[in-house]
Amino acid sequence: MNHFHYKHGRLHAEDVDLAALAAEAGTPLYVYSTATLERHYRVFAGAFPPGSLIAYSVKANGNLAVLKTLAGLGAGADVVSGGELKKALAAGIPAARIVFSGVGKTAAEMRLGLATGIHQFNVESEPELEALSAVAQELGTRASIAIRINPDVEAKTHAKIATGGAETKFGIPWPRARDAYRLAARLPGIAVVGVDVHIGSQIAALEPFERAFARVAEMIATLRADGHAIARADLGGGLGVPYREADAPPDPQAYAAMASRLMRDLDVALIVEPGRLIAANAGILLSRVIYVKDGATRRFAILDAGMNDLLRPALYDAYHEIVPVHEALPGARRLPYDVVGPVCETADLFAAGRELAELKAGDLVAILTAGAYGAAMASAYNARPPAAEVLVKGAEWAVVRPKLSDDDLIGQDRIPHWLAR
Repeated sequence: MNHFHYKHGRLHAEDVDLAALAAEAGTPLYVYSTATLERHYRVFAGAFPPGSLIAYSVKANGNLAVLKTLAGLGAGADVVSGGELKKALAAGIPAARIVFSGVGKTAAEMRLGLATGIHQFNVESEPELEALSAVAQELGTRASIAIRINPDVEAKTHAKIATGGAETKFGIPWPRARDAYRLAARLPGIAVVGVDVHIGSQIAALEPFERAFARVAEMIATLRADGHAIARADLGGGLGVPYREADAPPDPQAYAAMASRLMRDLDVALIVEPGRLIAANAGILLSRVIYVKDGATRRFAILDAGMNDLLRPALYDAYHEIVPVHEALPGARRLPYDVVGPVCETADLFAAGRELAELKAGDLVAILTAGAYGAAMASAYNARPPAAEVLVKGAEWAVVRPKLSDDDLIGQDRIPHWLAR
């Protein structure tokens, strides 16, 4: 469910008229709905047993206003960089509710996590274990860790966001798990507290999760028999969202019930790391048609938003619904369009041959389900400053990340002294 709907023939975000917003704030523009963020978090968190840590995955959408909205509901954070850790703290998420994941943590990032007192590190390799132990010893402390175990489960998702197979850069292979925990137990700067797993993103069925979590439950029992004090099970994230109206990914309650059933007899604290599930349908990308162009056999709707603003279609061939801001009348003429941006790449394509109500220059469209991995992956390619971001609450709205001007963007470059003479 989201809070983007038509009122009197115009698309609204909650009670904000998007046509009026575009006229005042400009386009392209990311628009986030507070009500949707809050509802999605509450539904997901409420499905898990009391005491579970819902560590929102900051990489999905790390805007401080989004993070602060979720922090007010009690969310923790899953971070994959020192910058994300600092953002989570700045938004008011307590360090004790932050989990640090990622395959390439630097010594500086480890020091930051230890100094702030985060909940745990999710360690992804034996060299990382040894490096983290050394940093913890330097600081006179011990790092609470879970090791990310790769269960070799096929996630049935796009290859670029599948992380649970036998040969990915993520985690430690299943056959080496016990040896990795033996190493961790010997290291003086390490305190073993849990097991971590994450098999991928945008997973549309419960079966891959169930197989992975069942393996984790078996591993926890084995590790306890080996003498390790396993008190936490970090189950990662990855539950899919409906990008198409016909999509029907698993219900969060069914997901939570399955996870709780498999972990119930182990007496472990659960950690889950949703990101896309919370943020995706809470955001849209608002854009204006610049031109409608007829090719030899195709018709192009050229938008002022490009792949630098929303990379997912170019990177993953991802589908996003596209709807007019001014509601089409019943029986309105529909035509096939290649919906493209102005970036100088053929890959700058939001939809190919998509049937839409007839478009003309100046029309506004909304690209839906863009609240996750939209602004977070944006760039300034083609010297195009990424779209601004707005958060809506009821009838109010605020710019929560302004768009840089061309001059501001250019001003970030520096001329070396030998060229400045």
